[in-house]
Formats: sequence, C-alpha cells, structure tokens
Amino acid sequence: MSDDTHMSSTPSGTSQFATTHWSVVLAAGSPESSHYQEALETLCRTYWFPVYAYLRRHGHTTHQAEDYVQGFFTYLLEK
Repeated sequence: MSDDTHMSSTPSGTSQFATTHWSVVLAAGSPESSHYQEALETLCRTYWFPVYAYLRRHGHTTHQAEDYVQGFFTYLLEK
C-alpha cells in the first residue's frame, strides 16, 4: 500500500482511535483487491488495542476483553 493509504497505529495507553483511511477499509472489504490481506492486517493491528481498552474501561476482565476482541475480529473477518 502506498503511504497515503496506510493507517498509523494508535500508541498504547491513548484513548483515541487512529485516523481511519477509508481506502484501507474499502480494500479490506474487497477480496479482489491486491491490498486485501495487508488492509485486513492493518485494520486488526490498528484497532485491536483501542477496542480492548474500551472493553477494559467498561468493566471487563483482561481475559474477557481479550476474548471479546478476538471474537469481534473473527466475526469481522468471516463476514
């Protein structure tokens, strides 16, 4: 992917999501795209921690939050 479509990771400990580049989202939703796999990996890597942190802040244990995040991304990737 070119630099202008790459999503930067959210630093650990921050409470904000990284800026979403819709070209990455569109590529992740298009299996025929040459950047499909890279886009999926970028989205998962970028959003795993913020989703996990959100769940932890809302009272879930470490293990519950990890399981829910993994379940969410599994569901997302299957659909």
